[in-house]
Amino acid sequence: MINSVRNTVIAILNKNNYGYISPSDFNLYAQQAQLELFMKYFSDYNTIINKENGRVSGTDYADFGKSYSEQIEEFIVTNSLVSLNFSITPYIPSNIYFLPSLTTTGDEEYMINKILCYTTLLASGTVTSNSLNQLNDTTANFVTSGVSVGDIVTNISVFPHATATITSVTTTILGLSLDIFTALPLPTLKDYRIFKSSVYSEAEKVSSGKISLLNMSPITSPSTLYPAYIQDKNTITVYPSTINQEGMIQCTYFRYPKVPKWTYTSLTNGEPVFDQTQTDYQDFEIGDQNETSLVVKILQYCGISIREPMPVQFGKQEEMENNAQIP
Repeated sequence: MINSVRNTVIAILNKNNYGYISPSDFNLYAQQAQLELFMKYFSDYNTIINKENGRVSGTDYADFGKSYSEQIEEFIVTNSLVSLNFSITPYIPSNIYFLPSLTTTGDEEYMINKILCYTTLLASGTVTSNSLNQLNDTTANFVTSGVSVGDIVTNISVFPHATATITSVTTTILGLSLDIFTALPLPTLKDYRIFKSSVYSEAEKVSSGKISLLNMSPITSPSTLYPAYIQDKNTITVYPSTINQEGMIQCTYFRYPKVPKWTYTSLTNGEPVFDQTQTDYQDFEIGDQNETSLVVKILQYCGISIREPMPVQFGKQEEMENNAQIP
């Protein structure tokens, strides 16, 4: 979609000889336009829900709330959080975990949906051989350890951690839903932990002031059944402090869309030629239904850049018409 959007923007600008937008400028504008529309998902969804509650919204094919929720849910991911002491040797357990970020989980977190604590450790060890979509450990006995299909295994030797679901169980070999031990460049030793998927609790977010009061009483203090967490700038601290192992914390959150990038390799008659085979190519992640809105947003940025009011006015007019169509 990104090439179609760029061609449309260039065609509109060239119609009145407003100037040329370089690929680098277009990529910057595309990033901002996608981010604006992503943030608008949530406000538009809130508007629709309010109309549904007021019984002035439709159902069946006119159920726009369902459409918006599906678009938003495309950005929900679940990842294992990395503890603050991950890189310390020897490892010291810590109940402080890094929030999702490009470094710790591979994507930026927009909003946390829930924090799940898996407190029943079934097995841990080191992989003894590499096989596709498998965990092989000749020193283990997964059957007697109580490991079963559906349990969660986490490769804690990588940063960010890699997590998969168990699909089959034998004494020393586990089948995995994802290839978390051979797919990526990994350390020679690959440590793992396996947690019971059916034994977990959702941690409640509390304020820093409230957690002190909760911990003062044996009745209200957080437990493995009713854990809690406080959020700092880049970390969360989970209570009780016994929840302190790698792989214990799974975070479900809304991530930001990836930064779009229109890529090219050569020039033809002075014009860059689109090439989506480049390693850094990234299309828009918001749906195709937003193509017109992306064009409109980018035109506004282009108009500001070249100091021409017409593209800005055109963009604003189209944006007002699009907003008026929100059910």
